[in-house]
Amino acid sequence: MEAAPAGPPVPWLRADAVWYSSYTIRTMRFRFSETKSQALRRNPKRGIGFEEAREIFAHPYYQDRMKRTRSVKRVPSAESIARLADQGKDVSRYFTNRGTMMQPIQRVNVDFTGDMLQELDRAASDLNVSRQAVIKVFLRQALNQHHLAQQARRTG
Repeated sequence: MEAAPAGPPVPWLRADAVWYSSYTIRTMRFRFSETKSQALRRNPKRGIGFEEAREIFAHPYYQDRMKRTRSVKRVPSAESIARLADQGKDVSRYFTNRGTMMQPIQRVNVDFTGDMLQELDRAASDLNVSRQAVIKVFLRQALNQHHLAQQARRTG
């Protein structure tokens, strides 16, 4: 455990307290302990401590990149748009008629045989997705084929 640095007494700093290194980026102040930094350095997934990360992000390249990052405008929620409309404000800019109306999701129960479930689970495992995702994709493909067959019958 490191002792507190020499200098004027700090009323809230105890003599036996662990001294934290700290640094400031713009208006945010970060504090970190040496022991945590050393533990991060020893971790094979991390490999660097707080000091190295600070040094990397203090590089002019990253400072320049941080200055050029734009703030992302958040899309307001439906509730906030409704509140604006209730207040009598113009909300027409939020309605572009470019989106599609999504139908509400309805839950259904489907019975499958054990063999079908095993096949679905194998397909889900091979594709690294959930069983539900496999069922939805297969159903969508089957419905698309059905619609194409109906169109071919009508035109042919």
